[in-house]
Amino acid sequence: MKITEKVKHEGVVLDGGMGSMLISRGLQGGDCAEKWNIDHPEVIREIHQAYFDAGADVATANTFGASSFKLEKMGVKEGVEIINTEAVNNARAAAKPGQYVAGDLGPVGEMLAPMGSMTVERAKAIYVHQAGMIEAAGVDLFLIETIFDLNEAIAALEAVQTVSSKPVFCSLTFNQTKKGFFTLMGNPVDVSMQRLRDAGAAAVGANCSLGSDRMIGLAKQIRESVEIPVIVQPNAGMPQTRPDGIAFYPEDENLFAKNIKKIKALGVDIVGGCCGTTPAFINKIRASI
Repeated sequence: MKITEKVKHEGVVLDGGMGSMLISRGLQGGDCAEKWNIDHPEVIREIHQAYFDAGADVATANTFGASSFKLEKMGVKEGVEIINTEAVNNARAAAKPGQYVAGDLGPVGEMLAPMGSMTVERAKAIYVHQAGMIEAAGVDLFLIETIFDLNEAIAALEAVQTVSSKPVFCSLTFNQTKKGFFTLMGNPVDVSMQRLRDAGAAAVGANCSLGSDRMIGLAKQIRESVEIPVIVQPNAGMPQTRPDGIAFYPEDENLFAKNIKKIKALGVDIVGGCCGTTPAFINKIRASI
């Protein structure tokens, strides 16, 4: 069954956070999480396997920040293709029949002009380069996520479409203000979702930046904005800091799953977790829905 058919007929559960899982396994601040695809492939495969075992339908390959531009900024100047290829291979190694692998594309790494120095044309070229490697490695779909600029999201979407005919899910980050939900660049919910739909996204929605409780209201607005499938992946609450300086996310898996059930009841087709979520969260989601 194609992923789009599964979304339509059954709904889909995505996986949860990758970064927080790697931190729990020794990833240090300033380290390149995507380099673990080749330095510690067994760890990446274990994480994907844990999410599948918990009930996820999709493994999100560890390619979020693996563009040539972002890797170079992290000091990784070689191995861009092998990092992306092995990320997909690691996810595929954990997948059984009926389970899917998504190529993950995060923010380009520099704000678009006029707020930053990145032109739309250059951003699109960076996305084309990475998406081409991911497509060649053999994914089932693409997930563009954690984007706070609608123009960048559309550039990424168009970039994927130049190298692949696979379905593309596109997810933005929103902040809650007194006037409602907006991206950091001031993009409103309805316009954002409709423009992504019109640009050819197979599913649209939101991830990160909000906990599961606050995501309920945003999910309702997204669902009312478009008729195509909707994707929602909250954080496990907003990050907080313990007295010893260690960051943590306050929501446990029970509260999170309860809120995801409310989000599903709104008609949201695709759910999962973002920062701070683990296989235990996905397991509770699967049990609750």
